[in-house]
Amino acid sequence: MKTTIKDIAKASGYGVGTVSRVLSNDKSVSDKTRQKILDVIKELDYIPNVNGARLKQKHSQVIAVLVPVIYHPFFAEFVEELEKVSMDNNYSLLLVTSQNNIDKEKEIINMIKSHRVDGAIFVTHYSHDENKLKGCPLVSIDRHLGNDIPLITSDNYDATMNALEKLFASGARKIAFIGSKPCVDSEVNLRYQAYVDFVKKHGLPTLDLFEVVGHGGESEMVAQFFEKYKDFDAIFASGYSLSVAIYKELLNRKRAIPNDVQLVSYDGLFFGTEMLTAIQQPIKEMAIASFLTLTKLIKGEEVNKKQIFNTTFIKGETTL
Repeated sequence: MKTTIKDIAKASGYGVGTVSRVLSNDKSVSDKTRQKILDVIKELDYIPNVNGARLKQKHSQVIAVLVPVIYHPFFAEFVEELEKVSMDNNYSLLLVTSQNNIDKEKEIINMIKSHRVDGAIFVTHYSHDENKLKGCPLVSIDRHLGNDIPLITSDNYDATMNALEKLFASGARKIAFIGSKPCVDSEVNLRYQAYVDFVKKHGLPTLDLFEVVGHGGESEMVAQFFEKYKDFDAIFASGYSLSVAIYKELLNRKRAIPNDVQLVSYDGLFFGTEMLTAIQQPIKEMAIASFLTLTKLIKGEEVNKKQIFNTTFIKGETTL
């Protein structure tokens, strides 16, 4: 039979209330009393009902993270780092992949409102009614979900412009841009805006493909680009999955990298043993900031509405 809090009280000689205060780490209990009760708890191998305690507190100690897919390198690393910081702070993490099902995201909103989940970190491709998000502790990565939803992002515009200028300095004059266009208002759009401003600044031809594509459709998009454009000496890819598809297509077409075509990607460093020239986001720091911001919201504390993290340009083997 499972040991109960009443069993602990009877065996220790103290009341249920005193035992309850020890279990909740109430400082009003004397050290001597606390130690005696703890000894009985250990002796009887008592396991507290954590779920019951959480319900009484109206906090589940569970947060959700929503990503379109989990096999994308950025999302996978982000979730891994988020899980680490969550566990270190006694939170459980509920992972939801929602690329093809907005109802999954709506269900998380309902779970927050019913206190089954304390809050959520959204990396979403969907728009949501701001009124239905009110009162829900939420943090968004890159996507604008509303003025009241804190945003975590990187220096998309400046990082892209810096990478393009490096390609220009290396002698590239026919620089292309391939990007997946977000379905919602997103900081990721600034990568494309930087490209538009860059070619205008230098009087270069516009060689771009910026369209909505779901994760898994990158190869088809790259094939479309190669059918549309034949003459280019560098490509900027707005994401890692696209850069992988571009790299494979260049090899299939016998285009030498980087002597014939240079390649830079936002995110991603390695293709097997070859290192890609890339803009590296500080994923660990972004994950920690997301968690800390969310837990502050859960506690009703004030938070920064927008946090922009600086990226690092990593020179690899795909540029001159």
